[in-house]
Amino acid sequence: MVTIPDSEYRARLAAFQGNIREAGLDAALVHGNESDCASVRYLSDYWPTFESAGVLVPAQGEPVLLIGPESEEYAKGRSRIRRIEKMVEYRESADPEYPGIAVANYRDVLARAIPGKPVQRLGIVSYSITPLPVYMSLREQLPGVEFVKADDTIIGLRTIKSEAEIACMRRAFEISEMAIDAILAEIRPGMTELQVTGIAQREIYRHGGEYEGHALYVFCGPATCNAISRPTHNRITENEVIQLNIGARVCGYSSSVGLPISIGPLPERKRRLVEFGLEAHVRTMDLIRAGKPAGEVVREYEAFVEERGFRRYMLYGPCHGIGMMEVERPWMESTSAYDLAENMTFQVDTFFYDKDFGLRWENGIRVAEGGVEKLSSRHMRIVEL
Repeated sequence: MVTIPDSEYRARLAAFQGNIREAGLDAALVHGNESDCASVRYLSDYWPTFESAGVLVPAQGEPVLLIGPESEEYAKGRSRIRRIEKMVEYRESADPEYPGIAVANYRDVLARAIPGKPVQRLGIVSYSITPLPVYMSLREQLPGVEFVKADDTIIGLRTIKSEAEIACMRRAFEISEMAIDAILAEIRPGMTELQVTGIAQREIYRHGGEYEGHALYVFCGPATCNAISRPTHNRITENEVIQLNIGARVCGYSSSVGLPISIGPLPERKRRLVEFGLEAHVRTMDLIRAGKPAGEVVREYEAFVEERGFRRYMLYGPCHGIGMMEVERPWMESTSAYDLAENMTFQVDTFFYDKDFGLRWENGIRVAEGGVEKLSSRHMRIVEL
């Protein structure tokens, strides 16, 4: 069974503390919630449910997991971080008062984590999802402390994957492909998009996935124009594009496999865009290798689409990071100013749409010295059932 060992969590925390010190911070406060627990789980393996969570990491010393008032026993059994503090800032969104439950505050937690030294600069990690109750309490309890956006202290660590992380991702993609196998065997005209989604969910849990890697996509007909949406009671029909995007999560690591299929042949106009989408998808993978500027990959991809006459069908592309979130930094865009490095992981995400349908090809890759390792490729083909 794949897993992330305790030694790797210790190494992550040590590297993170080195980055905190290099940034001139006394400590960093990391936030996570049910839908985006990535950085909290990366450091602690704790995955909040109903409540949210934080990790306070001093520049030197022992980290502290911060949880809501209901989660103490759950956190003790799950967290790789031993020090745990309950705080109302991480309670459920219904804001219960919890009379009689002893809780900590940021002033006391910091005093215990960094004894004898006043905190002057506190980094905020997961800045875009840190909620107002946390921020207001920090301001009230820590007057005079400078709060610094500090996502860069952890993003670089999460971007380059270890062998254990890559093993978890390989397994997540393998489960996703098995879920698609089941859909292809069982899908029938008249089923709803939600019923087809249920097939995938059954298979993800059956094969050991701990959760879906993202909100699963099954769309049919005009709904396939949606770059982002959710399945509905819309019924599957023949001779129409049916879009699948199926992802499993394993040990915190997400996956997604996307492909357009049809029951019966597609009209020529739709089939041609589906075929070109796959061609462009493969082209992106051919352009990627360690050491190449990320922006150059995108500019070459966009030039390819333009030259072939399909630019007007493109919303965006062609890649985004994947790991503990199905979409995470770094994005790969024409403005990207970083070089690709070995063991970066990306979703090659190829989306085209016309006025009445769309399609997405999506597969995971690991950047390698001479090209890429495809984390999923079984369904990179035209499927007409």
